[in-house]
Amino acid sequence: MKKKLITLTVVAVAVATSGYVLYRRAHANVVPAYRTAAVERGNLESTVAATGSLGAVRTVQVGTQVSGQISAIYVDFNSKVKKGQLIARIDPTLQQQAVEDAQAGVERAQATLAQTKAEYDRNTILHDQKIVTDPEFNTAQLNYQLAKANATSAQIALDKARQNLSYTSIYAPIDGIVVERDMDVGQTVAASLSAPQLFVIAKDLSQMQILATVDESDIGQIKTDQPVSFTVQAYPGRTFTGMVSQVRINSTTVNNVVNYTAVVAVANTDGKLLPGMTATVKFLIGSANDALSVPNAALRFKPAIAGNASSGSSTTGGARVRNVSAGADSTARAAGARRATRDSTMATLWYLDSTKTLKPLRVHTGLNDGSRTQVTGTGIKEGMQIIVGANTGTGTVPAATAKNPLQPQTQSTGRRGGPQGPF
Repeated sequence: MKKKLITLTVVAVAVATSGYVLYRRAHANVVPAYRTAAVERGNLESTVAATGSLGAVRTVQVGTQVSGQISAIYVDFNSKVKKGQLIARIDPTLQQQAVEDAQAGVERAQATLAQTKAEYDRNTILHDQKIVTDPEFNTAQLNYQLAKANATSAQIALDKARQNLSYTSIYAPIDGIVVERDMDVGQTVAASLSAPQLFVIAKDLSQMQILATVDESDIGQIKTDQPVSFTVQAYPGRTFTGMVSQVRINSTTVNNVVNYTAVVAVANTDGKLLPGMTATVKFLIGSANDALSVPNAALRFKPAIAGNASSGSSTTGGARVRNVSAGADSTARAAGARRATRDSTMATLWYLDSTKTLKPLRVHTGLNDGSRTQVTGTGIKEGMQIIVGANTGTGTVPAATAKNPLQPQTQSTGRRGGPQGPF
């Protein structure tokens, strides 16, 4: 019985050892599924995004300075008007009566002035002849002066009444187009507290502007005469252009976020753009023509290094990688890190050479358009396959059967070493 137990133990150990050896052989030489992308040559643009609202360069709110009922309106929405054109009228009855009353006041004042002047002239002669006393003369003189002042006041009241009567006819203050009409015939307007708004007239809409809201972190990159591109929802397939005409120093704070306003001048020669449209704006910060670029993911990729720290090299899934954690390579990597800290434009790209060795490539980075980054340096060339990431799944491919070491197909291994198909 004891001999049988020993035999079973030996067999179990042998089976376990064989299984472990087979497992190590099956997984010792595998190629990870690296994701790659080609180095491309083309034009890059760096932009700052913002949103804003389209509007006319100049708009005028047309109101009235007198109260009354609107008796006529001669224009409507989208009507083109000329400066001085009659666009509305307020019932002039009350203002006409005020003019007539002021006219009567002028006539009374003039009659009084004529009477007091005659009295003053008569008393002047009698005072010179010592017939009237000084107090009597002074009274006549005072009455005459008061009559002159009353006549002047009456004339001013008449002029004011006539001016108010003219305000019942409302004229366009500028050449433009009516974009808003707030009143209708029959409505009564009261101008006692503030001038009520009747119309909004926009000056020539062939020239418009965008008031774009820019975050404080980006406003330092916005300059006058900077080129701008923008889109509107009404024309999703079209890109419009403009130019920064002003950066306003007045800030606004919304939800603890400080924003500034950039004014973008826009040509609207075809009349497609309308006031109030929301524009998605891109301010052009910089551009690079005919430049080599890589996806931003390639600059973030860092390979996982495996193997013995005491060896000169290691193998990561069939791709040989120099063991940068050992000896002189470790020192070189530390020196490279220090250089990268001093020069923020330096970055490391990774690629597989013809022997499937994972190698680094130091490059200088330039313009970033949000998805790709300009790169320059020795060894970088158009069409070169750069690693942008590695699949994190459990499936691997034996190096001996991998058709493409850069992007192998995921397969499993059967008991006899043959491929059994994908998981």
